[in-house]
This record gives sequence, C-alpha cells and structure tokens, in this order.
Amino acid sequence: MARELIFTIQPEEIHRKVQSILRSRGVSRRLLVQLKAAPGGILCNGVAIRAVDTAAPGDVLLIRLPEDAAPPENMPYPLDILYEDDDILVINKPAGLAMHPTHNIRGVTLANAVAAHLAAKGTPAAFRAVGRLDKGTSGLVLCALHSFAAFRLTGRAQKTYFALAHGAYRGSGSFCGAIYRPKPNCTLRACRPEGMALQPGDAAATTHWECLRCADGISYLRIWLETGRTHQIRAHFAGNGTPLLGDDYYGAPPGPGGRPFLHCGALEFPHPTTGEALRFTAPLPEDMAAIVKNM
Repeated sequence: MARELIFTIQPEEIHRKVQSILRSRGVSRRLLVQLKAAPGGILCNGVAIRAVDTAAPGDVLLIRLPEDAAPPENMPYPLDILYEDDDILVINKPAGLAMHPTHNIRGVTLANAVAAHLAAKGTPAAFRAVGRLDKGTSGLVLCALHSFAAFRLTGRAQKTYFALAHGAYRGSGSFCGAIYRPKPNCTLRACRPEGMALQPGDAAATTHWECLRCADGISYLRIWLETGRTHQIRAHFAGNGTPLLGDDYYGAPPGPGGRPFLHCGALEFPHPTTGEALRFTAPLPEDMAAIVKNM
C-alpha cells in the first residue's frame, strides 16, 4: 500500500497555492511533478485538488507517494535492523558487505538485502541510502523508504566514526586538504596539502578527529566530518602518513580483518515526517573492539 502523508493548512498559509505549501513542507520538485501526474495524488479534505489551487486554514492535504519497488536480486541477508517504520530503516552494516551491486561486485549487497526484506513484508520500496559506507567499513546506515523521506534527510544526518590509525595522535585536530582523484578511472583518492588552492576536480573536505587512546604507535580515534567525500577519512589519514589500520589500499600493511578499521558508531538526524530528533549507536565490531581493549 502506498505511503500517505497528511498536512494541515495553517492560518499563515492562506491564499498560497497547494504546490507552494507542499514545497515548504519538504516535497521535492520531482515528487511534486509525480503527484500532479497521478490521479488522486493530492487530495484536499478527501477530494482531488490541483497543485495550482489554494486551500483554507484547517483544510487537510493528503499526498500518496508513488510506489517504486525494486525486486530483490538475491537471497535475503540477515540484516541487523536497529529501527524501522514506514519512512526509514536504520541498519548496522557488517564490514565486507557492499552497499550496491556494481560491475565488479556481484552477489548479495545491502541494496539487495533491503529489497528482499521489504518485499517479504509486503512493503516493497527502492533502496535509498542517505550517505554510504565503503564495503570494508562497518556501522550505521540510514535508508529512506520513499522519495519524500530521502529529500527531507539530505544533508541532515550527522555521523560519528571510530577508527584505528597508525601513528601516535594526541588531543584533537582537523584535516582540511582538498580531496582529488589522481587517476580518472580509479577509485583511489588523495589529498592536497592544507592551504593549497583548489585545482580543477578537487573537492573541499574537512575531517575532525579526537584521540581516545594511543598505544604502541596505534591511535583509537573519534572522527566526524563537515563534508562527505568518497574515501575522505581514509585519504586524509593516509595523506598525513598515518593510514588506517588494515587499509592496504592506502599504504598500510594488510590487517587481520582484510579491511580498513573504520566504523560508523553513531548517527543523529530529525525524523523526515515527525521531526523527532533520533540518535542511534552501534558497538565496535569484534575485531576493532579486541584491539581497543588491549590498548
């Protein structure tokens, strides 16, 4: 059944067109076009209304979000779901599980697993991750279950990461070097020296860190971002000569887990339909926790 959202017209919205009211409530232009084209896509007090019409204070607008199911491609993966409702999913992703199928990634991915989970519930929906994690990164992933939620959550989810890095860090600090791609057809990223002017193709990036523990040349760090660039954390620490533990893609010796030791351990955002402030946490995976315990 299609997700329905309800909006009550407020006194200050008198004489405004329905499309203007919906836009101010978080409906994207793309979704508005879809609602206009769908019979009964927008109702006012139970009756179809045009987007260019006006509504009176106290009137109730109802929109029916278009269904855009993505059929599962593989057997369901045992998802660690921390929260689920009609609008969002919060999942604790294990390291080694890719977010999406690609030309060189086949088999089960998080996208396929979510599609299978929703199909089994009878509420199929497309996979919309609000931000992404690398295949080797573990931790919290926020999924929007429809386009309205995705639009409302864009840029509003705050993540806190935890990492193990080579090098002895102390206190706190930031990396601000721009991120760029040395080879156009390669995923590898690099960072410019801080203060260097942006070059064509560069992306400004700021990574903040705080050292929580340090022992034997390894630092356990809490990390948060102002920007979300591909491989930002990994490239910034590698650019400082202190790649993440196990991140052989960025110059570290291969680790026991066969992955960079990076974990998204906290996630905060306002709920896309209720506005309620939500916060979720996920403990360190066993391989990281064992190292931290012995530091």
